[in-house]
Amino acid sequence: MKLSILYTVTPFDPSGHRLKINLTIEAPDPAGQILTMPAWIPGSYLIRDFSRQIETISAASDDQPVDIVKIGNHQWRSAPCSGPLVVEYVVYAWDLSVRGAHVDETHAFINGTSVFLAVNGSEATPCHVHILPPPHTRRWKVYTSLPEAVGHPLAAKRHGFGMYRAPDYDALIDHPIEMGTPQVVSFRAHGAEHEMVFTGVIPNLDLKRIAADTQRICEAQIALFEPDSCHPPFLDSSDRYVFMTMVTGDGYGGLEHRASTALMTSRQDLPAVGAPAGDGYISFLGLVSHEYFHTWNVKRIKPAVFAPYKLQSETHTRLLWLFEGFTSYYDDLMLMRAGVIDEPAYLRLLGKVIGNVHRSGGRIKQSVAESSFDAWTRYYKQDENSPNTLVSYYTKGSLVALGLDLTLRQATEGTRSLDDVMLLLWQRYGRDFYQGGGKGIPEDAVAALIQEATGVDVSEFLARYVDGTEDVPLETLLAHEGITLTWKSAGTAPTLDIRPRASHGQTQIATVYEGGAAHAAGLSAGDTLVAVNGLKIGDPASLERLLSRWKPGSKVLMHVFRRDELRAFNLQLNAPLATECELHRS
Repeated sequence: MKLSILYTVTPFDPSGHRLKINLTIEAPDPAGQILTMPAWIPGSYLIRDFSRQIETISAASDDQPVDIVKIGNHQWRSAPCSGPLVVEYVVYAWDLSVRGAHVDETHAFINGTSVFLAVNGSEATPCHVHILPPPHTRRWKVYTSLPEAVGHPLAAKRHGFGMYRAPDYDALIDHPIEMGTPQVVSFRAHGAEHEMVFTGVIPNLDLKRIAADTQRICEAQIALFEPDSCHPPFLDSSDRYVFMTMVTGDGYGGLEHRASTALMTSRQDLPAVGAPAGDGYISFLGLVSHEYFHTWNVKRIKPAVFAPYKLQSETHTRLLWLFEGFTSYYDDLMLMRAGVIDEPAYLRLLGKVIGNVHRSGGRIKQSVAESSFDAWTRYYKQDENSPNTLVSYYTKGSLVALGLDLTLRQATEGTRSLDDVMLLLWQRYGRDFYQGGGKGIPEDAVAALIQEATGVDVSEFLARYVDGTEDVPLETLLAHEGITLTWKSAGTAPTLDIRPRASHGQTQIATVYEGGAAHAAGLSAGDTLVAVNGLKIGDPASLERLLSRWKPGSKVLMHVFRRDELRAFNLQLNAPLATECELHRS
């Protein structure tokens, strides 16, 4: 069988964390073939320069060397040849995250954006991927939503090494690959197969419970978008959906793909057989729910500027509050709708989000539309002052979604809701995206789309809470639903108004909150707290115990090390702010 573009992937050096890729191009550009590595990965809005991990690259045609030179940060050009052109390159893969590639003797995880060079001019050409096993073991299996190359003589069998296929380059890089010996469980949601793959050391993992809870979440989301057919959208790209979870001591995060998701979670957050599950497990299920909801919202319903992605440079949109914020609203809501948590538990989760948003001084300086646009340069590049200057399009975006949902329900006496908006967006922009639809939501179309879906004019709402920096009036909106919102302090001890962090048994200032006690006294982020009124400060817990000896308004002498210089500051302690939000049904 003649292949237009073939990638052969070999984890040839697990101990050195290296992958070898052989790229075969049957009909290269006769003027010289340009090859391009993406600069960023969809869903994570930061230039990551994946090309920096290519250690060596060479080219040949008919067993004769072909010159290949780098012509830009992410591009190479081969010398002209008649073909086929074979390019061999080695990728260093030691990024333990959901965004890159990670290889060692226990497993290999690959995101296509960090491994597969694009063949310029042939992005629409079908691709084949030949996945080969590592040299040190034959026990590994392959887990991916990338379809097997059925009919090819080297076609992989389910979970086997061999040949896989993708209809084009965009699909190729949107199906991550996990190899190894993970713990695996599967279930069906509305007839569609789902796999959950857990990599890492996880004793006594309760796979049965995780699968049962995740199944309910998936079924609820499928039913939301396809109430009649219950046909999950990933079947346009694969015959199954795969949750790939890397389990570590303290990891957390996720990245969505069209028929799978890459997750990281803490070992202690996963339930053990026969043991009660804690709040960490609910956080894990919320992450699962969030990334699965992205199957509709952002993988298929997209901003117009993402259709298609331009992976060589930053792509700005003011709509991330809709894609990440709405998804953040629905993730925990779907846990309740699926019956995984009850209403009081949901209200506790919602109260935490409200409290987190209101603790950020940046919410009165930056709108969620600005936060969306500035994701590339500010949200993904945060520093010690970011809590004072930024607002999260995830968390405040979720409160915008909540406020919109309540506004729509109350304006229509319960006949319309945010669900109707999501259905319209799905039917118009998402359902046929990978079947030639290919269009996204224009930047200025949201208000009109919401009005079309519900009959409610929300232009003033969006002007105030999306393009403006006002707080969404949740207390009033929730009261209409019989839910009381109250505020309380986290404790009774006076405060320095800082975000502390432990550092070698000492307390270091991570953030000085603007307008607080530390700010007024002149303390700065990075200062190491030494003593208060001559009493030694140890870790953050010891600081809180010491401060509890005084009353708000007390004046104290604070000694700190700023770099290697001992400094003294006179400081007046403040009363703790009421920053914890509690929600109760009346």
